[in-house]
Amino acid sequence: MPDSNAVNSQIVDVLNTVQSATMSPQVVLTSGAGKAYQSVAQSAAIAVQDAADSLRNISTIATTAAGVAIAQLLATGEPKYATALSEVQKMMTSATEDFSKIGEAATSVLKNFPAG
Repeated sequence: MPDSNAVNSQIVDVLNTVQSATMSPQVVLTSGAGKAYQSVAQSAAIAVQDAADSLRNISTIATTAAGVAIAQLLATGEPKYATALSEVQKMMTSATEDFSKIGEAATSVLKNFPAG
């Protein structure tokens, strides 16, 4: 009478094969590196999204400020409002440069990060 607690040798072979295919040191190392790369890529994408949101918000503020300055310049003719327009332009230039730098930094981090 066969032992009812014995496991079929084919099942044992399959389990050993699956374990070696999924738990070997090289597989674990490669999988970990891939997960780390994905995490860094996601963080870089979030940083770029945040920079885009910031640029959009600064653009809204700058557009509003420019509108007010133009209206006041037309109404009063005072040169201080022309100066305000110049400052608004500087603010937008700076925000655009910041956005570009953040994008370049995110790209650099990803290019230099080991993918596995």
